[in-house]
Amino acid sequence: MPDKKIIMVTGGTGLVGKAIETVVQSENRVDETWIFVSSKDADLCDLDSTRRLFEKYKPTHVIHLAAMVGGLFHNMSHNLDFLRNNLHMNDNVLQMSYETGVRKVVSCLSTCIFPDKTTYPIDESMIHNGPPHPSNFGYSYAKRMIDVANKAYHEQYGCLFTSVVPCNVFGPHDNYNPESSHVIPGLIRKLFDTIDNGGDTFLVMGTGKPLRQFIYSLDLARLFVWVLREYDEVEPIILSVDEECEVSIKKVAEELVKSFDFKGSIVFDETKADGQYKKTASNKKLRCYLPDFQFTPFSRAIKESVDWYRQNHLLARN
Repeated sequence: MPDKKIIMVTGGTGLVGKAIETVVQSENRVDETWIFVSSKDADLCDLDSTRRLFEKYKPTHVIHLAAMVGGLFHNMSHNLDFLRNNLHMNDNVLQMSYETGVRKVVSCLSTCIFPDKTTYPIDESMIHNGPPHPSNFGYSYAKRMIDVANKAYHEQYGCLFTSVVPCNVFGPHDNYNPESSHVIPGLIRKLFDTIDNGGDTFLVMGTGKPLRQFIYSLDLARLFVWVLREYDEVEPIILSVDEECEVSIKKVAEELVKSFDFKGSIVFDETKADGQYKKTASNKKLRCYLPDFQFTPFSRAIKESVDWYRQNHLLARN
């Protein structure tokens, strides 16, 4: 029997952590023990608290999902908080992984770390080619530093610390808080409340023109598990749907209206900021490894996400 893996997932009760839990529970592998931890288990911004967590569970592998995250407007007003909290968190997790002999760490980055002024599609070689978009520079620079740290730990100590760069993630167990949610869960919550209050207008901030690639959390979870087991490069890898799957925010709103069977109208508040117009990512590297990977169709993933929220809105992170 191969060596037993003890895999600790930080941020394990969030959107991606819950999706990974769903995937690995369906496999029921005997050579892996999965531990999903949350902020209730440790304050990862505090080194001593992080050390106690590692001493308690003694992981051989770590998937590092924990982060301070939020949508466009939350980032714009709290760039310092996003920078400091994420720098502390990431440094503590990587240092404790090194000190306790963790064999592999897979950290989660984001496509928003890429330069604001760049050519498209973006790929893994372009992360540090210029400043990120000013709306979320705190979060972006903190996440970029994971890539820098991974290479430094490998160079100095031979650690296999790597990272993945997902495009925009959505799915069950998302964060639906209007102040800190990302675009799809934020719009799901807004349309749910509109319908619940008897409204007939679905108000969407911005013009609806920006383009995004969205990945369903269960698809991302399957790819995360593959990275943990099979991907042994220190260099990051983009985990994204194909370029032709990019959709506008207007298209997102229309799919939500269809999934909710909403009979009212969509109105775009063009006085509100759009953020970055596009950040198209290339998944060419992923396709070299997994040419036949099948992503869930966008409309089906939206419908499943809407259905989950409608059934679980009282328990969801609102």
